[in-house]
Amino acid sequence: MNQTKIISRILYYLCLVLSAGYLLTAIYSVFCLMTGIAITPYKENKFLHINFPFTNQPFLNIENNYPYIFFSFMTVLVTYGIFFWFSASVFKVFFQAKLFNEKNILQLKRFYIYNIFFPLPIVIIASFFVEVESMIWGLVFIHFMLGIFCLFLANIFKQGLHLQNEQDLFI
Repeated sequence: MNQTKIISRILYYLCLVLSAGYLLTAIYSVFCLMTGIAITPYKENKFLHINFPFTNQPFLNIENNYPYIFFSFMTVLVTYGIFFWFSASVFKVFFQAKLFNEKNILQLKRFYIYNIFFPLPIVIIASFFVEVESMIWGLVFIHFMLGIFCLFLANIFKQGLHLQNEQDLFI
C-alpha cells in the first residue's frame, strides 16, 4: 500500500500542475483576446498568435474566428483543466489515512459523472460549429471508459465503506 500512496501522491501533484496550467492558460487567453494585448495576427488576419507574457514570442496559435476560438480552443482548455482537477482529487483519495469514507466516494463520483456525461454532449454541440476530427471521438470514448472504470471503483468503495461500518458496529 505504501507504493500506491507514493505513486498517487506524485500523480496528485502532477494533475494539480496540469490543471493549473490549463486553467491559467484559459484565463490568460481570455484576457489577451478581450484586450488585444499580446496578440499578433498573421496570414491576412486569419490566424492569431497569443504571445508569451511580455514578449513577442508565440505561445498559442489559433484561428481567428469566433466558433473556433470558443469550441475548439477555450472549451478544450477549460474542460481539460477541470478534468485534471478531478483527476487530482481521485489520486488524493489513495493516499488518505482512511480510504473508505463518504468524501472519497464523492470524489470518485464527481470524476465518473464528469467523464461519462460531459465529453459527448460538448463534442456534439461543438460539431455544429467546427469540424470535429475523428481522433476527438476516440478521446470521448476513452473518457467514457475512464468514467465507467471509476464508477466501478466508486461502487467498490461504497461496499468497502459498508463493510467497514458493519465491522465497527460489531466491535
